[in-house]
Amino acid sequence: MRALAAIAIVVIFVPCMSRAAELNLATLSCAKYENEVLPAAAANPTADSLNTVMWLFGYSVAKSGAHVMYPEALAPFGFALDGECKSNPIESLLDALAIVKPEAKNPMNLATLECAAFSSRHIELARTDPESATTIMMWLFGFSVAKTGGHIFDADLLGSFQAALIADCAKHPNGSLFDAPPAKPAG
Repeated sequence: MRALAAIAIVVIFVPCMSRAAELNLATLSCAKYENEVLPAAAANPTADSLNTVMWLFGYSVAKSGAHVMYPEALAPFGFALDGECKSNPIESLLDALAIVKPEAKNPMNLATLECAAFSSRHIELARTDPESATTIMMWLFGFSVAKTGGHIFDADLLGSFQAALIADCAKHPNGSLFDAPPAKPAG
């Protein structure tokens, strides 16, 4: 009887558990990003639209060669990317990201931010405001993927990236957040 109940649960819930699709920024057009990715992200709790743009923002900063986080620049970045993509729908998202530049207000230098300080703040934020903690981690995840030379966005890898980053910060508390090991590229 228990085996039948287990099979019933699997049959009922497995189709509902969908893995977010990996997005290849090099082959993803602006039109597809605007018309398919952002609307679909709203239904995925890991890769909601805000977190998708935050990942792209972190990715863009790292691709530019910078190593700073601009806490107040997400909205202007998102609007600029939206404008670029609407103006050039056949452009690849990777090319659009190279064009859009963040507003460089109040930068936080990742090279001077100690891993232990970040980690303890992040753990507390995850306890008190999990959505904001996820959004910040998504930026770092995008930054890290770009740092490796990757161009695949896979929101399902956020948890493993976060665990590896926090574990590394525990091992190297005085190291900078910038020097923490980057994410392993997907795909």
